[in-house]
Amino acid sequence: MSTDTPATTPTESEPERYLAVQRSDEFAGLRRALRGFVFPMTIAFFLWYALYVILSAYARGFMGTRLFGSNINVALVFGLLQFVSTFLIAWLYSRYADRKIDPVADKIRGELTGGES
Repeated sequence: MSTDTPATTPTESEPERYLAVQRSDEFAGLRRALRGFVFPMTIAFFLWYALYVILSAYARGFMGTRLFGSNINVALVFGLLQFVSTFLIAWLYSRYADRKIDPVADKIRGELTGGES
């Protein structure tokens, strides 16, 4: 027989705690902050990519315009800028998340786990 006292049962079950967090204003603000970055950036990148594809399909003369030397043309520069813009968006999101999303998410996690990490 053990002399340990049994752990007290929490006032609400774990699923109820998660639902309470999901319904909280703090969580709603976190979702708004995430959507405030992700949706506009996704639309902007999609439009930028669509411009590249449409110009490649319908403005071949423009895309074939040579810029430097014999092999560097507008299409190649636009294609390389797709990579640049992808990395730029990733970097911007990392900074945005560090400032706006992570602090709130860490606070919510701390409240949910009782300060455990």
